[in-house]
Amino acid sequence: MIERQMSNQILEAVNQYPVIAVTGPRQSGKTTLCRELFPDYAYSNLENPETRQFAIEDPNGFLAQFSKPVILDEIQRVPKLFSFIMPLVDEHKKMGEFVLSGSQNFHLQEAISQSLAGRCATLKLLPFSFRELNQKPNHDIFALGKEVPDVPDSPGKPFDHIFRGGYPPIYDRNIKPTSWYAQYTQSYLERDVRQLINVGDLETFERFLRLAAGRSGQLLNMNSLANDVGVSPVTVKRWISLLSASYIIFLLKPHERNFNKRLIKTPKLYFYDTGLLCYLLGIRSAQDLEVHSQRGAIFETYIISEFYKSAFNAGIEPPLYFWRDSQGNEIDLIIEDGEKLFPIEIKSGQTFSGSMLEGLNYWRSLDKSDDGMLIYGGADNYTRSLTLVRSWSAV
Repeated sequence: MIERQMSNQILEAVNQYPVIAVTGPRQSGKTTLCRELFPDYAYSNLENPETRQFAIEDPNGFLAQFSKPVILDEIQRVPKLFSFIMPLVDEHKKMGEFVLSGSQNFHLQEAISQSLAGRCATLKLLPFSFRELNQKPNHDIFALGKEVPDVPDSPGKPFDHIFRGGYPPIYDRNIKPTSWYAQYTQSYLERDVRQLINVGDLETFERFLRLAAGRSGQLLNMNSLANDVGVSPVTVKRWISLLSASYIIFLLKPHERNFNKRLIKTPKLYFYDTGLLCYLLGIRSAQDLEVHSQRGAIFETYIISEFYKSAFNAGIEPPLYFWRDSQGNEIDLIIEDGEKLFPIEIKSGQTFSGSMLEGLNYWRSLDKSDDGMLIYGGADNYTRSLTLVRSWSAV
């Protein structure tokens, strides 16, 4: 059993809030983790049609059957339950009375904000991080540059990990990644997409999903994407929200500090899991990935998603941005720590070269700070020209 780094955050929250909601994509390990952490809790899965019908028709009777704390799985399937949970937790005043899990962030957050505000802690569980897979402690993203890199003894090749992705079933069942992601994609289309929005033509949505994959690591141009898919920009905006709500993608916002240059305001699109990303792009092996035309963008996606996992596993919203001006000068990742900004450049090359530091050097000329890090595809960790050079395996 691979230990999840979020465990301590959940156990801490259960002593501070009457309701804990664990969200994340399907198959990220939410149910397994909750049942492992709370073996004495009752359990009910609202994906079960009979259970769901009971909860819909008689929510009070459904909740009354539990004489002890309960895990309610896929709670977003019966959003009206939130209104009936609220008076119970207010009356009982017990911490950790309800543990909720769900894979559709939009419905969960909407229901929590309306019915359980101040009563519920929400935590986001993504697929395995590289550090979880190697049983290394979670990074404190605010301590970058202050700690000695803790890397596995034999980390392997970066593109092997990137191609495989982090979904637990691939590791638990030793399933071939391409086979599992094919089934996952079909299940996502048939279940989540049909549940959340009225998509008459799933083939069009699947084409949109694959075209979005081709734009991971790029500025989000909804008009261009709409033209390529053959739908309206309004439809693309709605579908982007769906991908975000179901933890397929995230949008990295630009940092808005103005260095007397007109800054880019458009977010960049990234996929949470590079295994799924590779499948959608038609990449069938780690060897194919190494020579793929989008290798750099996929490597960048992997590194930034690892930072997101570190933040979520620590129970914080990722204070992550990118920076780019109208002349094309860019920093791939900015970590904001109060007034302090920590710039990071990401390069897939496995051999360091001075040209990898051009973006950071330009940033320093504006920011007047020596802070900065380069994350690359190589194995060594050292310092060059005031810059911390870190292996992908140290993230």
